[in-house]
Amino acid sequence: MRASETNHDAVALALQALAWTLAEPARAARLLDVTGLDPADLRARAGEPSVLAAVLGFLEAYEPDLVACAAGLQVKPEAIVAARRALESE
Repeated sequence: MRASETNHDAVALALQALAWTLAEPARAARLLDVTGLDPADLRARAGEPSVLAAVLGFLEAYEPDLVACAAGLQVKPEAIVAARRALESE
Protein backbone atom coordinates (compact mmCIF):
# COMPACT_ATOMS: atom_id res chain seq x y z
CA MET A 1 0.00 0.00 0.00
CA ARG A 2 1.32 3.43 -0.93
CA ALA A 3 1.94 6.05 1.77
CA SER A 4 -0.80 8.33 0.42
CA GLU A 5 -3.32 5.48 0.68
CA THR A 6 -2.17 4.72 4.21
CA ASN A 7 -2.46 8.38 5.22
CA HIS A 8 -5.92 8.63 3.61
CA ASP A 9 -7.01 5.57 5.57
CA ALA A 10 -5.54 7.07 8.75
CA VAL A 11 -7.46 10.31 8.22
CA ALA A 12 -10.70 8.45 7.56
CA LEU A 13 -10.26 6.28 10.65
CA ALA A 14 -9.32 9.29 12.79
CA LEU A 15 -12.40 11.22 11.64
CA GLN A 16 -14.57 8.24 12.55
CA ALA A 17 -12.85 8.04 15.94
CA LEU A 18 -13.43 11.76 16.45
CA ALA A 19 -17.14 11.33 15.75
CA TRP A 20 -17.24 8.37 18.15
CA THR A 21 -15.47 10.43 20.83
CA LEU A 22 -17.79 13.40 20.47
CA ALA A 23 -20.93 11.24 20.68
CA GLU A 24 -20.52 11.02 24.48
CA PRO A 25 -20.67 14.49 26.12
CA ALA A 26 -18.44 13.60 29.09
CA ARG A 27 -15.81 12.04 26.83
CA ALA A 28 -16.02 15.03 24.46
CA ALA A 29 -15.44 17.42 27.36
CA ARG A 30 -12.47 15.34 28.51
CA LEU A 31 -11.02 15.47 24.97
CA LEU A 32 -11.24 19.25 24.94
CA ASP A 33 -9.72 19.48 28.42
CA VAL A 34 -6.83 17.15 27.60
CA THR A 35 -6.01 18.58 24.17
CA GLY A 36 -6.58 22.23 25.06
CA LEU A 37 -8.79 22.68 22.02
CA ASP A 38 -12.04 24.58 22.24
CA PRO A 39 -15.11 23.61 20.18
CA ALA A 40 -14.46 26.29 17.56
CA ASP A 41 -10.83 25.18 17.18
CA LEU A 42 -11.88 21.58 16.85
CA ARG A 43 -14.45 22.39 14.16
CA ALA A 44 -11.99 24.55 12.23
CA ARG A 45 -9.04 22.16 12.47
CA ALA A 46 -10.72 18.73 12.51
CA GLY A 47 -9.09 17.69 9.24
CA GLU A 48 -5.53 18.57 10.27
CA PRO A 49 -3.25 15.56 10.81
CA SER A 50 -1.92 16.98 14.09
CA VAL A 51 -5.41 17.38 15.53
CA LEU A 52 -6.49 13.95 14.36
CA ALA A 53 -3.33 12.43 15.83
CA ALA A 54 -4.13 14.17 19.14
CA VAL A 55 -7.62 12.65 19.11
CA LEU A 56 -6.22 9.18 18.56
CA GLY A 57 -3.55 9.78 21.20
CA PHE A 58 -6.33 10.80 23.59
CA LEU A 59 -8.03 7.45 22.98
CA GLU A 60 -4.75 5.56 23.39
CA ALA A 61 -4.14 7.20 26.74
CA TYR A 62 -7.25 5.57 28.24
CA GLU A 63 -7.41 1.92 27.22
CA PRO A 64 -11.15 1.45 27.93
CA ASP A 65 -11.94 4.22 25.43
CA LEU A 66 -9.44 2.83 22.92
CA VAL A 67 -10.98 -0.63 23.09
CA ALA A 68 -14.55 0.68 23.03
CA CYS A 69 -13.85 2.96 20.07
CA ALA A 70 -12.17 0.16 18.15
CA ALA A 71 -15.15 -2.10 18.80
CA GLY A 72 -17.55 0.65 17.76
CA LEU A 73 -15.66 1.22 14.53
CA GLN A 74 -15.13 -2.51 13.99
CA VAL A 75 -11.35 -2.27 13.84
CA LYS A 76 -8.60 -3.58 16.06
CA PRO A 77 -7.17 -1.18 18.64
CA GLU A 78 -3.84 -1.60 16.87
CA ALA A 79 -5.35 0.06 13.79
CA ILE A 80 -6.06 3.19 15.80
CA VAL A 81 -2.50 3.22 17.14
CA ALA A 82 -1.11 2.74 13.61
CA ALA A 83 -3.31 5.56 12.31
CA ARG A 84 -1.96 7.92 14.99
CA ARG A 85 1.59 7.03 14.01
CA ALA A 86 0.83 7.63 10.33
CA LEU A 87 -0.72 11.01 11.08
CA GLU A 88 2.18 12.07 13.27
CA SER A 89 4.62 11.28 10.48
CA GLU A 90 2.97 13.73 8.06
